[in-house]
Amino acid sequence: MRWWDVEEVVALERTLFGETAWSAEAFWSELAAPGRWYVVAQDGDGPVLGYAGLAATGGDDADVQTVAVAPEAQGRGLGGALVDALVARARTRGATAVLLEVRADNERAQRLYAARGFTRIGVRRRYYQPGDVDALVMRLRLGGAPEPSGPSGPSRPGPTLGR
Repeated sequence: MRWWDVEEVVALERTLFGETAWSAEAFWSELAAPGRWYVVAQDGDGPVLGYAGLAATGGDDADVQTVAVAPEAQGRGLGGALVDALVARARTRGATAVLLEVRADNERAQRLYAARGFTRIGVRRRYYQPGDVDALVMRLRLGGAPEPSGPSGPSRPGPTLGR
């Protein structure tokens, strides 16, 4: 994700997350923070179809900050490609595990993460506000050598991921 993506990402964020959406300032802060890495998915020069972010500051754990896919792009494997890119980046940063929180009522996202090897390790009660929705904490243990750096993309033609 680059600075010029923020306006479009914030618009998508509002569509997907409503009153809990991150502000432009939150994204600017994330992009400026050490150890943060964000990626966007687009069809060529078209609109942003999704984005994801990772905090990996060199410790054992990397933390997924966000994963989002536009409604019209869901069900095409884009969310999986974004998660795969975050995991690959975590490996290059030397992480041994990737952690995330997911809404307890977001079964689709839970299935996506489970299909990629994440397991539930805890619950954060009333984590998402407003609404008092619990967060499930999930972890993926990483093993083996780091993968090459850079974003990965879907194996079939379609949207591409770029920093």
